[in-house]
Amino acid sequence: MNLENILKKEKIKVGDWIEVRKEKEIFKGILMPKTKLSHPSTLILKLENGYNIGIEVDEKTQIKLLRRREIGIKKEEIKLKKEEGKPTVSILGCGGTVASKVEYVTGAVYPAFTPTDLIQSFPRLEKIANIESEVLFNLFSEDLNVEHWKIIAKACVKNIKKNVDGIVLMHGTDTMHFTSAALSFMLQNLPIPIVLVGAQRSSDRGSSDNEMNLISAVLTAAKSEIAEVTVCMHGSINDDYCFVHQGTKVRKMHTSRRDAFKSINVLPYAKVWFIEEKIEYLRENFKKRDKQRKVKVDLKMNPRVGLIWIHPNINPKFIESLSKFYDGIVIAGTGLGHVPTNPFKDKLAKSIVPALKSLIDSGIPVVIAPQTIFGRINLNVYTSGRILKEIGVIGDYCDWLPEVALVKLMWVLGHTKNMKKIKEMMLTNIAGEISERSEVE
Repeated sequence: MNLENILKKEKIKVGDWIEVRKEKEIFKGILMPKTKLSHPSTLILKLENGYNIGIEVDEKTQIKLLRRREIGIKKEEIKLKKEEGKPTVSILGCGGTVASKVEYVTGAVYPAFTPTDLIQSFPRLEKIANIESEVLFNLFSEDLNVEHWKIIAKACVKNIKKNVDGIVLMHGTDTMHFTSAALSFMLQNLPIPIVLVGAQRSSDRGSSDNEMNLISAVLTAAKSEIAEVTVCMHGSINDDYCFVHQGTKVRKMHTSRRDAFKSINVLPYAKVWFIEEKIEYLRENFKKRDKQRKVKVDLKMNPRVGLIWIHPNINPKFIESLSKFYDGIVIAGTGLGHVPTNPFKDKLAKSIVPALKSLIDSGIPVVIAPQTIFGRINLNVYTSGRILKEIGVIGDYCDWLPEVALVKLMWVLGHTKNMKKIKEMMLTNIAGEISERSEVE
């Protein structure tokens, strides 16, 4: 069965609305382009609900053209007027799918970044704030690095100087918590909210979370009192509220769930109720909005820092080799903060303590964080921890996330190479990354 010949015979092209009858079922939708991995006899159809399906075409399958794809789509221009008394929010595009829209003639998903695009895609935005927007770059978040963080930080500063009331950063979700941590160290003493937002589901899917997340983020930027770097994402699997997470205490904890982002060791700052457009504060220990406050900008960072997860059979020679690539190391230790130390001199066990000590003695700081994610490092309970403390590993009593410890060490090493000063700065709570006490057990 040659699907391509059938489509040519019926003069059906990608983007056309078609009807497919297979056995007793009827499917209607847009003919989508095939992927390189598609089977030759598989037809890809975008249904009216936004979902794509694959249909195996055989001799009994009937394909009918319903209407041609429209050539050329004219966008209706909206004249946006800045309303006095309404807050102004600047939306900066850094990639991701949160601000994408579906063009249902072809089924394509493309970025919606201009104020007009955003208002057309999300009409409620216009009621919340005056919207300004700018595309910084359009990249997968896993491709971002220190230099991109600096671009984002500088753009935030530029918008703060324009006297906007809040900033929203549209960002891919995979490394959003790295960026929120980096901005928390680079931009201190903020006068207004900076809110990162993403989407777990693309806008061409019926379960997309992009509208609720973006509107909740703009509400937070425009009307909340939280003058810090935060992340605003779905708070449950339902479309009821989003959580506003502290920028140094949040982590993506699921590959695909809409409520993948969780606050770690603390409560979220707030709930944003989507329908009611209401902000419910869950704790008050955040810096309050004050447009007279002057932001402290500090972009110095050393990207030569590695994050290593401790695991059984880890090779001491691998640890030794890290000095060739990094100026600082964060180790995600097991339990309360442990690594293979072999204190009982077992013949089969291998200690990595000599390798870690060699790094530290050569001027490369080693920081430890809990790979359990939740909880606090305590190097005083077991022999393994006490050995690490004795050789100078940094992190005792810290409840920072491994990723946050990584970003903080980059920031600290951007300022000093002095080991005493490094330890002092790492153990100083700069952006809420170290809790005085654990609020959530």
